[in-house]
Amino acid sequence: MYRIASRRELNPSMIQLEVEASLVARKAKPGQFIILRVDEAGERIPLTIAGTDPERGTVKIIFQVVGATTEQLKFKQAGEFLQDFAGPLGQPTETAGKKNVCIIGGGAGCAIAMPVAEEFHRLGARVTSIIGFRNRDLLILEDEFRSISDELIVMTDDGSYGRQGNVTVPLKEMLEAGQAFDLVVAIGPLIMMKFVTLAARPFGVPVTVSMNPIMIDGTGMCGGCRITLVQEGKRVTRFACVDGPDFNGYEVDFDEAMSRSRMYADFERHAYEEACSLFEKEVG
Repeated sequence: MYRIASRRELNPSMIQLEVEASLVARKAKPGQFIILRVDEAGERIPLTIAGTDPERGTVKIIFQVVGATTEQLKFKQAGEFLQDFAGPLGQPTETAGKKNVCIIGGGAGCAIAMPVAEEFHRLGARVTSIIGFRNRDLLILEDEFRSISDELIVMTDDGSYGRQGNVTVPLKEMLEAGQAFDLVVAIGPLIMMKFVTLAARPFGVPVTVSMNPIMIDGTGMCGGCRITLVQEGKRVTRFACVDGPDFNGYEVDFDEAMSRSRMYADFERHAYEEACSLFEKEVG
């Protein structure tokens, strides 16, 4: 059993939990994830590690309430326990040797992008962070990004905070102005990562994307995180949770990945509705 040390609501649909898991806290690196179960009857879900405190033995996870398990998880309070909390899993983000990087986070992807930006900052790289949200109410982690970024740009689709537009707008502006990034890291919705990659392609800037959004069981056994990479003209299959979650953005077949991710939407929505109904009966 793993005790929840703290709970923080970041916005109406996103919650941060700090969990006591000393072994994970000592070994975890940016980009890796854990698998948890809320209780003995719960499903296993992967969540990317959003930060660690090795001295306190705690691990931060940030999740968006989108399905049955996250609906159940959102009611967990500090002092309560999780059944399982296994990790760290996946390949860590490669951060060595970079001097000037651009970290781009979209929505919930900012929770994954933030520790990556923090590690680049710790290693002495110049960090430009671009974070994007639909509107101001969904903004998360602004202060955290500002503390580890040499430059922070906040974008909202409706212009209610920061600049109006999507995250590719300032990226294109900087690249066209001659900004020489060693690496662009994009983490967020698949469609966002696709267009960040397309925006960077004319300038030849390396792009790393996290395929965390398509992971399901976190072990590769379900096949749901299967992706196709195009390498030297050949199509090869990889698994996001085992071989990734980070990949070269120029190699990912985003259209196929987006098509596959939509296959589970109806199932997840149905499970979420059942979980909500069950909770209402329990508290009614």
